[in-house]
Amino acid sequence: MSTLSNTLQWLSSDTPATRTQAKLGAIYRLLRRFLTHPIGVLGLIMVALIVLTALFAAWLPLADPVAQSLDQRLLPPSTQHWLGTDTLGRDILSRVIHGARPTLAIVALVLLISVPIGLLVGAAAGLWGGWVDAVLMRVADVFLAFPRLILAIAVAAALSAGLWTAVIAIAATGWPPYARVARAEIAALRRSEFIQAAKAIGVSPLRLLVRHALPLSLPSAFVRAALDAPGIVLIVAGLGFLGVGLPPPQPEWGAMVAEGRALV
Repeated sequence: MSTLSNTLQWLSSDTPATRTQAKLGAIYRLLRRFLTHPIGVLGLIMVALIVLTALFAAWLPLADPVAQSLDQRLLPPSTQHWLGTDTLGRDILSRVIHGARPTLAIVALVLLISVPIGLLVGAAAGLWGGWVDAVLMRVADVFLAFPRLILAIAVAAALSAGLWTAVIAIAATGWPPYARVARAEIAALRRSEFIQAAKAIGVSPLRLLVRHALPLSLPSAFVRAALDAPGIVLIVAGLGFLGVGLPPPQPEWGAMVAEGRALV
C-alpha cells in the first residue's frame, strides 16, 4: 500500500526531477481530470467495448457471418439468432460484429494517412508563408469545395471495390481540414522568438518543420481526428450502401442497410 502511495505522490509532484517524471505526472493529472466526467468515462467504455468486440470477433461464440442457410432466411430474433437472419439466412448479429472490423480498420488507416499529410501541408504553409502558403491552401480549398462523400464515391467508382479502395478514396479527401488547423496554429507562431532563434542558429527548414512546427499542431489534430472518426464511419457506410465499398459477401454495415432496405 505504501508503494502505491509513494507512486501516486511521485506522479503528483509539482517539482518533477526528471523529464520522465514530468511526462508521467502530466498523464496522471489528465487521467484524474478525465475520471471526474462520468459522461466521458461512459463514452470511453462504449467505444472500448465496440473496439474490443471487433478485434476479438473471431474468438467470440458467433455464427459464421458469411454462411448461408436458405431454410432459415428472415427469421425473427431468437435465442439462436439474437438479431434474426437476413434474406440469405445469415446471422445478423454475427455480421454486425464482424462488419465492425473492416469499418474500424478503414477509420484507423484513413486517419494514419490523412492526418500526417494534412499536418505536413498545413505546417509548411504556416511556417514559410508567401507563395508556398498560397499554393498549398488553394489546393486544399479545391478539395474542401466538394462534399467528401461525393469525392470519395468518384474515387471509389474509378477503382475496384475493396478495403484499400475505400481507404484511398476517403484519405484523399480527408487531409484538408488538418492542413487548415495546422496552418492556422503555425502561422500565429511563425514570428515567435523560439522560431526566430531556431532560424538564427541555422536550423534546416526540414528540421524546423518536423521538430518545432509539427508538435505545436498535434493537440488540435488529435481533437480533430476524434471528431472526424464518426464522419469517416458514415462515409464508409455510404460507400457500402451505394455498392462501391467492400465486395460481398464480406459483412459491411452500409451494404447490410442496403440489403435490408427492401424489407422495410
